[in-house]
Amino acid sequence: MTEARRLTRDRRGRGQRGPGIVPRDPGVPERPTRRERFDRLVLDIVTEVDARWHRQLGIVEYAVEDTPLLPDDWGEDTVPLSSLIRGAGGDASRLVLFRRPIEHRCETRAELEAMVLTLVVEQVAELLGLPPEDVDPRYTDQG
Repeated sequence: MTEARRLTRDRRGRGQRGPGIVPRDPGVPERPTRRERFDRLVLDIVTEVDARWHRQLGIVEYAVEDTPLLPDDWGEDTVPLSSLIRGAGGDASRLVLFRRPIEHRCETRAELEAMVLTLVVEQVAELLGLPPEDVDPRYTDQG
């Protein structure tokens, strides 16, 4: 009987299988995904910058997409990290950050935070017609 119990628990001798931590709510992961962590980072930075400049900016839609859609004739040397579409008339301006190209260029969490801050500040500065240093004191030219 001991041999039979061992075979049902540890088939093929590879040890126990399954998740190391069982989620409290089935179907809901305990740890946020990379996408969720990136979205949270962007939301934190955008909230700070937008709160400071909301009156001058007007309505701006902020979004995160995984990758940009590039036309077939796009040069292979560069991939955009963000996109800014100015609003016209009653339409809101739209600032989109592209998660995968940004993450690809950053090795640490600090680098990721600095890159997102730089991109948001530069795009908001473009909308306002101001130098990026005036938009946020944390901005440093990544040049």
